[in-house]
Amino acid sequence: TWGGEGRSGPVCCRPALEVGYVAEARMAQRGSTQAALRRTMEAEGLQEAEAALERHQRLIAGKAHKEGGSARMSLLILVSIFLTAASVMLVVYKNFPQLNEEERECMKIPRDMDDAKALAKVLSKYKDTFYVQVLVAYFATFVFLQTFAIPGSIFLSILSGFLYPFPLALFLVCLCSGLGASFCYMLSYLVGRPLVYKYLTEKAVKWSKQVESHREHLINYILFLRITPFLPNWFINITSPVLNVPLKVFFIGTFLGVAPPSFVAIKAGTTLYQLTTAGEAVSWNSFFILIVLAILSILPAVFQNKLKQKFA
Repeated sequence: TWGGEGRSGPVCCRPALEVGYVAEARMAQRGSTQAALRRTMEAEGLQEAEAALERHQRLIAGKAHKEGGSARMSLLILVSIFLTAASVMLVVYKNFPQLNEEERECMKIPRDMDDAKALAKVLSKYKDTFYVQVLVAYFATFVFLQTFAIPGSIFLSILSGFLYPFPLALFLVCLCSGLGASFCYMLSYLVGRPLVYKYLTEKAVKWSKQVESHREHLINYILFLRITPFLPNWFINITSPVLNVPLKVFFIGTFLGVAPPSFVAIKAGTTLYQLTTAGEAVSWNSFFILIVLAILSILPAVFQNKLKQKFA
């Protein structure tokens, strides 16, 4: 019984060993099959994501062609809304304290630092006596500029640091930026989409790739974009509804994202009369701090994507 002993052990044990080899082979085959199936599923998932993105891009391009004809009507509606908002601003101005001729000349949207200094001089004169009127005028003007993507809000951010205590100034700028950007978002959603489809098709398609790749971390992505100057704020505002960015996420990301650059502008406003240009508000130290904050804002999304790839 034991005479057939060889490389594979005793003869009586060979069937058991062969069964073990077969089982190991089947397990190895099953493991390789599961791995192949997993790779296939991942490839199919990637293909589905790419196909969905391609469909979305074709949809944008298709709407550009389809809705281009309604761009003129949308433009007329937009002008009507603008004139209505301008009328509201006129009412706010009429309720302002009585100004002399020289002061009235200073009451305009600042285009440079000299305009900002002249406006600061007038507002600081009436701020204590007519606190509510000055605050409402500042708030309405800031939101108006943000809603219609009119340049000048950077000077108002600097001006807030000159007029108000830092905590109030920071909250005021963040709130005005969040509300104004959200109004611009809603305006684009209601009447601006045909204009976006017609005039910004290529840019919208490019940004749609970024939005889809960060769909799970949109707040982090919007925070990053608000802190950094990679995309103009007006472009983010008007294209976000086209790319299906939720309004709630958009507002929160904007409110928090504008805080770091607003911090720099408000701090510069405390030394307003020492500034000659808006660029002087950003020092090298402030610039590097903004870069660090921008990196920190996007890190959670990067780490989570890495973990998903590792454990997929």
